[in-house]
Amino acid sequence: IASVDHFTPEALGSADLVEEIKTSNDEAVVKVTGLQNSGQAVSILLRGSNKLVLEEADRSLHDAMCVIRCLVKKRALLPGGGAPEMEVAVRLRQLALTKQGAEQYCWKAYADALEVIPYTLAENAGLSPIGTVTELRNQHANGNKDFGINVRKGCVTNIKDENVLQPLLVTSYAIKQASETVRSILKIDDIVMAVR
Repeated sequence: IASVDHFTPEALGSADLVEEIKTSNDEAVVKVTGLQNSGQAVSILLRGSNKLVLEEADRSLHDAMCVIRCLVKKRALLPGGGAPEMEVAVRLRQLALTKQGAEQYCWKAYADALEVIPYTLAENAGLSPIGTVTELRNQHANGNKDFGINVRKGCVTNIKDENVLQPLLVTSYAIKQASETVRSILKIDDIVMAVR
């Protein structure tokens, strides 16, 4: 409730008990119990042995909540492991074959950019990125659209069968944001300096 003017009976709630309790390190925490509509609100108390552990737990919880938010907004999952990016890259390469000149080059460059995601995933998993991405590209070119990089097994497998899934909104948002960033850079009619 942003203002006292917005207080209405519907906006108010009731609780059986509101108390201030002390944690093990003498910090005061307000504990509310016996809420009438407890299904609408949840409190999570994070604790850690030091500030670094607590911050990492906070980041992990935030990431998990964002995934849940994405699934609530759009109930759709895609195979993970770089599978969607590789599938789109393979199809863009097929589209590029039907084009000529600069347009063909642009579609190929877009496909190359999408392949950076499985390349980086393979590299971070300790795999040979060139060999892994080549194998993944061949699988997708042969119609195996659910194949992705399985970091646990260290190879390319049907990632959907392994239950490695990601929300559609995460993938579509990342591609959309990256594309819009590139469009903004291409509109600059000047030299862009990269700091190294």
